[in-house]
Order: sequence, then structure tokens, then C-alpha cells
Amino acid sequence: MLSVTTAISRAGFRRAASVVASSPAAPSKIRLPNIALCRALSTTGALGAPPARDRMREIVAQTINSIGSKREGQQYLKLFTSVSSQKFAVIKVGGAILTDHINELCRSLLFLYELGLYPVIVHGAGPQLNRLLEEAGVEPQFEEGIRVTDAKTLGIARRLFLEENMRLTDHLDALGVATRSISGVFTADYLNKEKWQYVGKITKVNKAGIEKSIEAGYIPILTSMAESTDGRLLNVNADVAAAELARALEPLKVVYLSEKGGLFDGEGEKISHINLDAEFDSLMSQSWCRYGTRLKIKEIKELLDTLPRSSSVAIIHPSDLQKELFTDSGAGTMIRRGDKIRKVTSIDEFEDLEMLKTTLIRDREGLDAEATVDRYIDFLKENPFAAYYDDTMQCLAIVMPPNQDRTMGTLATLTITKPGWLTNVAENVFAAVKKDNPRLAWTVSESDENLTWFFEKADGSFNQNGNVLFYYGCDFKDPTFAPVFDDFVTHGRAMLGDSNLEARLRRAAQAASESLGRVHAAQQARGYSAAASTAAQPK
Repeated sequence: MLSVTTAISRAGFRRAASVVASSPAAPSKIRLPNIALCRALSTTGALGAPPARDRMREIVAQTINSIGSKREGQQYLKLFTSVSSQKFAVIKVGGAILTDHINELCRSLLFLYELGLYPVIVHGAGPQLNRLLEEAGVEPQFEEGIRVTDAKTLGIARRLFLEENMRLTDHLDALGVATRSISGVFTADYLNKEKWQYVGKITKVNKAGIEKSIEAGYIPILTSMAESTDGRLLNVNADVAAAELARALEPLKVVYLSEKGGLFDGEGEKISHINLDAEFDSLMSQSWCRYGTRLKIKEIKELLDTLPRSSSVAIIHPSDLQKELFTDSGAGTMIRRGDKIRKVTSIDEFEDLEMLKTTLIRDREGLDAEATVDRYIDFLKENPFAAYYDDTMQCLAIVMPPNQDRTMGTLATLTITKPGWLTNVAENVFAAVKKDNPRLAWTVSESDENLTWFFEKADGSFNQNGNVLFYYGCDFKDPTFAPVFDDFVTHGRAMLGDSNLEARLRRAAQAASESLGRVHAAQQARGYSAAASTAAQPK
């Protein structure tokens, strides 16, 4: 009854090389056929002998499977490898993370490195700087939340940032992670010299050093320090530096590592996902959305408004980096611009009928598929339905309302591309469907690679002959559910008849196959008859 299709590829991978005296050549790209995650490695003694590397790859593969399903791992791998290496992620590391969680951070970065992932790291050192200033007899000063940076403060900050940068690279190098400290990335003007003194406003991001480092197999590690055009060092907040770097690189993921591991609502519950297009105004009106939380959400919105819709921001604890990147559920708070979900109740309301046809037929190419889709659209013209979809139809759901024969709505057709799965379009469409349909039933093949997602969306399920009936909003013993259940037991996934496109396509393919079989048999019979007739001719 339900067709879940995929077309192309929630998070990007390449290859790695170890640290050597001179820059190594970029390791060759390879295909990743499955979750085994085999990749070519350029290694030195620091990274171990080949058997050790093979064992590391095996551990990485097992780790991905342990934090999520095989489907999730494979899909996120494909998404990450679909972009150039520098467009994978920008990760902002706060000073407190470097002080209290450096081992967890480095283990997480080792994991990504072993997958061939090269996030760009930007770090600060705020808490450490406060401590050093106090020890030096300098009282930290802030104006409007921005540190006033005089010459003495700047000198201390410069030395500290270099020390923290070296400490992080040393930890990673000890694990066999090839890193490269890069300076001169940020060019800045004075933000307001009279007010904040040596504080910069970034005017340019120089990407060349970052891109060359990644091409050579190194993870770039940057401080948030910037330089003016006349060579003056300027202090820049690490959050601001990470945002400007993200605007320049346009990565799939912007990650802010946080000791708290995410944003929290008024009841102290972690917010797992924020769809800014749909939720921003509502969040800003909440009494608990104040101070740092309010500022952070506003800053993230300003950042995402300048990035492609495929980009997202995650606020997570460093120990949860793998789970956030490789599972649908994530671990911290993921923030996206989201997608505007449209709803129509007649074919005439679709702005682009050809796009609808293309969406319905994608990954369904076969005998009589186009004609079957045309007949399905004709069916929808004559029957009540509601269709939910995003602007580019990465996800399309068609719901048939309750009728005299069925007391609850049914999800008749669902088609989702891999980007639709990974960028939460599917979540948004399903949320819109659920809002309008308090009770719903649908079926999925037991072999569907996204079966776990459907289990998460359902209150209950029933398995029969390789098909699964899912439902929510009612109890299995609810008498209004009985007709749906009986229909499924009797007809399986064909329970919706003509309202289900997949059932139509199966019938059309079967009929076409049988027709071809009859034609082939007739041709064989004619051939045999002709041969027999020829053999019977006198010579």
C-alpha cells in the first residue's frame, strides 16, 4: 500500500593521510559500497601497520551500527560523500570543551577521520583567558557581551590560543589523526576601537589554506583570531568566527560543541529539533526563551538564512558527535530552516502537474508505469484526497480520508527521496499529515530499508506474509479499527485498491508481463509450426 522510494542522497566523507614532514598527496577516492566503510589510507608508522588500520576500520563500522540502524549509517554516509570535503562540517569548540572534555572530543574526531571526514575546527579559549587575566591582575571587562580587548589582554590571548591550539593538535596527533594548524584565515576590521579596542569584525574568509589542507588529508584547526589588513591581530568571538567560516564554506553541518549538549525548554527538556520556518515566531514568544537561549536561536537563524536549505546547525556534547551525525534521532538539538509543507485537496491545486507525475513515477520505471500514473491522477480527480509535499517534492504523501467503508484515514501513497529522509523533509511532511489526521493506517513491505522509521511513527503494527500494517491514534481492540485490520488480513498491501499507486503499478506490471509471456509463447508456437511444416515438405 505504501511505496517508499529513493532517488539521490540528516549529514560527508572522503579519505585521509597521516602527518609527515612534507604535505602528502591527496589519497584516492573510492566507492563505499556498504557500511563496511573501507577506504584507502595513506599511512605512516604513526598510523600503524595495515592490519591495525583494517582493525580500526572494522571498529568504526561496528560503532556506526551500534549507534543507529544500518539504513541510517548507509544513508548518512552517502549524503556526506555527495559533497566536497570542505563542505562537510564546521565544528566550533569552546574553551570549556578543551579544558574538561578534550579526550572525548579527540575520540570523536578520530572516528570522523577514520571515515575520511575532515571537519574544519574553530576553537576559542574564553574560560582559560579569564583565569589567566585574573592571575595577571587584569579584570575581564565586557560591553554588551563582547570582551573588551586591550593590548595586554590581546597579548595574553594570543599566547593562550596558540598553546590551546597546539595542545589539541598534539592530542589528535597522538591518536594518529593528521592535523594542520592554520592562521591567516580571517581578515577583519575593528569592530569599534573606542568601545572594544582590539576586537575584530570579520570581513573576509581566506579558504585556500583550509581547502589545500583537506585535499592533502589533514583536519584544519583554527583559532578565532583575525588579522587586520595592516597586520594587526584582532580578537574575535569563536561563535562569530565559526559562523563566518560557515558562510564561506556552506557546509552541510555547523556543529557547536556544548557541555550542556543542546538547548532546553521551560520544563528542562532537551529540544531535539527546531524547524525555524515553522517554529521561530512561536519560540520567540515563549516565556522560557530568554537570555542566552534566545540569543543563540536568533544568531543561528541569521546564519542559516544565509546558507543553503541543506545546511543545519547542531548543538551537542562532544561525546554525542557520532550519534548526532549518523542517526535520525540525533543526540543534541538540531536546527534547520525547514521546509514549507504544502497541502492540496484537488489535482487542480498542484502548480506543476508534470512535477507531480515525475514524482509519482520516480524509481518506478517499468512496463506501463507512465500510463498507470496518468490513470492514478484521473482517479484522484474523481475522489477525495489530501496531498502533502515540500516545494521540490522530495517528499509527497497522499492521504485518503475516512469513508463509509473505512472509519479512519489511510496513507495511500508516500514517495521520499534520500535527501528527503536525511534533511527531515519526511519528518515535516509526516507531522503535517498527523496534525490533520488524528487516526491513520498504512502498510509497508517488511523488507523496506526505512522500516524502523515507520515503527517510530506508529502506535502499533501487525505483520503478515512479509507486509506490515501500521497505525496510530487507535487501539488494536478499537472496533473502528476492525474493518481496516480485516481488510489487511484479506488483501494485504492491496487493501486500498485503486487509491494505492503501488498496487496499481504491481497489477500493471503483472498484466504486462503475462501479456508478453503469451506473445512469446505464441511466437514459439508459430516458430515450431513453421519448422514442422518445413520439415514435412518433400525434398
